[in-house]
Formats: sequence, C-alpha cells, structure tokens
Amino acid sequence: MEQDERAFDLAVIGAGPGGYVAAIRAAQLGMRVTVIERDRLGGICLNWGCIPTKALLQNSLVLSLFRRAEEFGIHVENLRADFGHAVKRSRQAAERLSKGVEYLMKKNKVAVCMGEARFTSANELEITDGAGKTVEAIRAERILLATGSRPRMLPGLRADGKIVLTSTEAMLLPRAPASMIIIGGGAVGVEFADIYHAYGTAVTVVEMLPMILPQEDAEIAGLLNRSLRRRGVRIMTGTKVEEVVVEAEGAKVRVSTDGKTEELAAETVLVAVGRAANSEMGGLNELGVAKDRGFVAVNQWMEASIPGIYAIGDVVGGPLLAHKASHEGIVAVEKIAKFNGVAPIDHLKIPSCTYCHPQVASIGLTEASARAEGYAINIGRFPFTASGMAIALGETEGMVKVISDAKQGRILGVHIVGAEATELIAEAGLALSTEASPETIARSIHAHPTRSEAMGEAALAALGRAIHL
Repeated sequence: MEQDERAFDLAVIGAGPGGYVAAIRAAQLGMRVTVIERDRLGGICLNWGCIPTKALLQNSLVLSLFRRAEEFGIHVENLRADFGHAVKRSRQAAERLSKGVEYLMKKNKVAVCMGEARFTSANELEITDGAGKTVEAIRAERILLATGSRPRMLPGLRADGKIVLTSTEAMLLPRAPASMIIIGGGAVGVEFADIYHAYGTAVTVVEMLPMILPQEDAEIAGLLNRSLRRRGVRIMTGTKVEEVVVEAEGAKVRVSTDGKTEELAAETVLVAVGRAANSEMGGLNELGVAKDRGFVAVNQWMEASIPGIYAIGDVVGGPLLAHKASHEGIVAVEKIAKFNGVAPIDHLKIPSCTYCHPQVASIGLTEASARAEGYAINIGRFPFTASGMAIALGETEGMVKVISDAKQGRILGVHIVGAEATELIAEAGLALSTEASPETIARSIHAHPTRSEAMGEAALAALGRAIHL
C-alpha cells in the first residue's frame, strides 16, 4: 500500500501504561506508530488508578504521622484535614502525568488519534468520536490491543457515585463519609480502607475468602490484618455478601459468616471485587478473536488467535498490574521487530504491591505454594523491630521474609510487610531474575543504616546465619 497519513506499521488501541510504553518502544525500533485513545492519555492507571490513589494514600500517611507527632516531641493543636483538598491534589498529579505522556508521544513521533476504535478487518480500524461519527480510518500491518479493564459490579447493583461506589467514584468524593463498607479485601479494598480510615471514616472490609490480600503469603497478610484491626478497621473474612439494599441516606448490607447472618449499615458502599476486561470493542468478535472468560487469549508473545493482532495488559488477564502491562507491550513489539534477546514474561517474577500503611510487596512463590509444589524450603525472617533505621524512623511494623530452595539454594520468593516495602521489593526482583541465592544477597553489602539491610538480614536468616536476631 502506498504510504499516507493513515498507514502505519503498528496501531495501538489504548494509551495506558501498556499501550503508550509499547508505542514508544515500537517507535524506537523504527516503526511508524499510532495510538488510539478514547479518553485520556495514560489510561485508567495514570488517571483513575495507580497515580491518584497513591497521592491519596500519601495524604493519609501524612495525616497519620501528624497524629503520632507527640512521639517525635512535636505538638500539634487544632489539627484539621480537608479530604476535598486531598482529592484535588490527586487530580493534579494525574493531570501532570497525563501531560507527560502527551509529551512523550510527540518526542517519539507517535501519532495520537482520539476516539473509539472499531475493527473493520484484521488490519483496518474505523475511529469514531463521542457522537459516533467516523473521524478517521486507519490501516496498520499489526494492531495491538491495550484496552485495559473496568471495575466489576455485584449483580443487580449499580454505582451511583454517592452511596454505591467503584474505585473511580471513591477517588472523587467531596468529603470523607462517616461510614463505609468495602466489599472486597484485595489490594484496592485495603488501600481505600487505609485512605478513608485516616480521614475518620468508620470502615468495615468484607472479604469472602479466608484472608485479606488472598494472593499474598498468609503470614504477611495476617500481619497486615492485625495492623489494620489494631488501628480500628473492622475486617470480616470468610464472609459472603448476601444482599445490598440502597436507601435514601445510605445502604444496608446483609452478610453471612459461618452460616450466621448480620446486617451492616453505612453511609457508603465501595465495591472492590475485581475488574472485567474491556474486550468488547467493535468488530473483535466478528473477526473470531479467541477469548478466555472474557479476556483476549494470547500466546507467550502476546499474539492473539488472528495473525497480526496482539493484546497486552488487563485485557489478557492477570495479574492486572500496570508494570506487567508495560513489559508485555515491550515483549510484543520487540518480537514483532525480531529484536535480539527478547524473552517471554515469567509471571512468577512480576512483583505485586499494595500501598496501604504498612505496605505489602511480594514476588515469587508464597510459603504455601512452594510447599505445594514439593520444594524443601528454608525460610528467613527479619522483623523491622530489629532494624536500626526502622527504629530511628519510628516505623517498626512488619518484616522481610525470604523463601529459598533448600536443595538448590536459589530464592523462590520474597514477601515484605512494612514501610516502603514496595521500594524494597526491587532487590528481590533482581534476585529472582538472576536466579540468585540467599548467599548472593547476604554477600551484597547493604548500606547502614538503611531499611534495605533487612533484606540482607533475612537472607542470612534463611542460611541460618542471622546476625541481628
């Protein structure tokens, strides 16, 4: 086909952390690239997820520190907290980064097309505006879906932005409600529990499974559970939601635990029971693209069942993480470009982070999964109560837990609960990527005093050589 403004080597649908990263890498590899986005550059993560929620969590952390000021010999009187201002600050952070993505698109000469994309063939797209009017037709040698996901809602329930909320509406409330029931004790539910509790909301978390953060190591999740309960968050695990009744001034939630029912009442209900893939875009089913439980089915190189169509990020399934989407985008475009050294993603080497206080971060196998897979394991634990830096900072909750293969020596998993856990996990990620042993981490000299020393101490503990325990 003769080159023109509508012809590209790669068209990326969705400008979230998967789509825009894939577009930039493709442009670096010499491809002519366009990104189609129906809302805002940066996608859900940057605009309505990762970034604004972390801004709100930082506000809640600062507020919590002010309430502990007496510990540091600082006296604060007439402390007031403006939740509306916290929301405003979070929106400013999202706006700033969205503009940053816009700059990156221009810098890398990626064409941006705003609108809704629809397949008209395996390598052709029709773009429509908000009114449904066709604004452009695009032809591309390859098309990459990065359309993300949306919050799931309980059957028969509708988010109204006032009483019944999803994570999106929970970021925009003008004030902190007096009470909130959070249905779902995963990362989203726990983070919002932390945010709203800090602002004085009476929070109840209802989780159907036996523990909050059910994908995490049970010991680590248990420590977080106790921390949240100690601070006044009510947590109900092993509890099923039977009914939600919305009334004029709030909602009533009927739950059952071990066959016993209870009625809960709150001003607001936040539904945080997972996310559904945005895989219903026009023309996709007509092309016969295979799906698995609503997610687009792909191979290890992120290619869908129709040659030339690729998919990455939340739309292909778990774990639903921004950094996983970004790396899948890089894998896909590097494979398309036949880039030397490209390798498929090992899901066990994807870190998981929950940004509540204390934070939780993990990578690799949990203790239970390592035992289930038949490994003989060594476990090293180092509590932050024994860390000089943690004591100096007044942040002694939590620990580092290292799980290693007792026979071959390599690290199988690392799990952390405590302040800045999400930063500390990077060292563990490098260790798993290089198939390092606890000895490798223990021999690496960690600066003193730092929180990262806990990683070295936990590695020593796994070897039976702990120094500071």
